[in-house]
Amino acid sequence: MPKTTPSTDASGDGRRRALDPADRVDSVWRSRGMPALLTMTALGFAGYAVLLPVAPLWAVAGGVDAAGAGLVTGVFMFATVIGQLFVPAALHRFGWGAVLVVGLALLGVPSLLHLLSADLLPVLAIAAVRGAGFAVLTVAGSSAVAELVEPARRGRAIGAFGLAIAGPQLVLLPMAPWVAEAVGYWAVFLLGSLPLIAIIPAVRLARHLHASHHDPGEPRHASAAARFSELRALAAPVGVLLGVTLAGGALLTFVPQLLDGAAAVAALAFVTATAAAARWLVGGLADRVGTHRLLWPFVLVTVAGLALVAWSVSPGAQTVPLLLTGAALVGLSYGGLQNLTLGEAFAVVPRDSVFASTVWNIGFDTGTGIGAVVVGALAAGFSFQVAFIAAAAIALLTLPLALLRRPVLR
Repeated sequence: MPKTTPSTDASGDGRRRALDPADRVDSVWRSRGMPALLTMTALGFAGYAVLLPVAPLWAVAGGVDAAGAGLVTGVFMFATVIGQLFVPAALHRFGWGAVLVVGLALLGVPSLLHLLSADLLPVLAIAAVRGAGFAVLTVAGSSAVAELVEPARRGRAIGAFGLAIAGPQLVLLPMAPWVAEAVGYWAVFLLGSLPLIAIIPAVRLARHLHASHHDPGEPRHASAAARFSELRALAAPVGVLLGVTLAGGALLTFVPQLLDGAAAVAALAFVTATAAAARWLVGGLADRVGTHRLLWPFVLVTVAGLALVAWSVSPGAQTVPLLLTGAALVGLSYGGLQNLTLGEAFAVVPRDSVFASTVWNIGFDTGTGIGAVVVGALAAGFSFQVAFIAAAAIALLTLPLALLRRPVLR
């Protein structure tokens, strides 16, 4: 589809609008509003990335076991999912600017409160507050991609958005446990407040969206039957996403407990590096051949990666090489399926990008939270090998969803 083809108006009422000449550029990085969105996203996810592996470690330092450590991530993601249910209404009522500022403050400020206590209950309370802020960043950020870039270039735009997410994780997530050990937890908690700086580009993004008539305005009043059809259409891509984020959430939470020092840094780097590469590279491919036919191969890659991780923690196994290989494979599918399933969500529900983004993000964070809680509980009750075998089985169960024929909603 030529990039000068009119795109559907983001308000969802079916009207068409001609693309602004400033949007007719080959690089999605320079599209109007994208620099502010990408900067906000990178800073916001930097605060998320440093605490994802370290907040559970902080709880372990306070005396909890693997189940308690998994609960930290689980509560964070549960609060995120609950918060995401309210983001669309908040955007419609208060607008982009106010919602983004409050969300980023909730994500950044509580990080410093970790220094007050490593006891489980305070850590869980902080996780819940930060989860509410993360809900805003995830739903509003991915919704803005659909608002800013027309469908013909959306795969590349999602790829750029994915790199803004993955870039900070590539650097900060593997290094955060090492920084906590070598420098001190205080340094990690200070980095966790980076979302406060993201308020500056967030305000610029909101001004652009309002000026370009991308104001959320009044919510679209869909009938119950229409909403059910949309949810049914979203079930397949979100189900696939849930399987792979369960795997990714488990690895990112427990790798620091499976390996020590440089090996843990390398494993986390393998996950984040392959995820970043896959997020970007799969975007252009999806624009050319479509998202749907690319889903099932990545599901099988997820299963293979988790099987290697499970093998790596079996008695007598060469833990580090196998785990690094498995982590790389899971990272590849983790990044690739995030791009593809978000593109699928926008494709099957083209008239309401905020709703599609909300449901997609709920699937993402539900999978991440379930992965941490379930794997942590199985590891505490049985072993990490049993836990990762169970995660592989759950991922394999999503294969039929990846093969389902895509519904077409008008």
